[in-house]
Amino acid sequence: MVRPELRASHPRGRGQAPNIHARFIERALRRPGGIGERLLRRRAAPIVRRAKQLAPGSMARGITLRIEGTGRGMQAIITPTHPASLYVINGTRPHVIRPSRARALRFQACGRTVYAARVNHPGNAANIFLAQAVREAL
Repeated sequence: MVRPELRASHPRGRGQAPNIHARFIERALRRPGGIGERLLRRRAAPIVRRAKQLAPGSMARGITLRIEGTGRGMQAIITPTHPASLYVINGTRPHVIRPSRARALRFQACGRTVYAARVNHPGNAANIFLAQAVREAL
């Protein structure tokens, strides 16, 4: 059995075509599921782990990692899939909450059931847990 050598010689600058070894390495790096994708996935995994630690509540379960593209265009995309993630990451402004299908809102406050026709929500500050995870990992 003949094993290919993994020399990275690339004499393109001297007017010659790249040798078989350089082509083999380039193909191995660009192949989906190949070494390039595995290296990128390994590099992005600590960021995903840290984002899951920093995410509030059940939002951590919905953080996903996927690899897109091939070759030099290969990129790791970390996405929060929780329905409220946009509101958590960007924050919300103060707003009024009114009932949509009933005459009153019902909620628990200080251990008591409270009914209200409308509620003034104070808004939420942004929680940039994804950016913080990237900053900490790099």
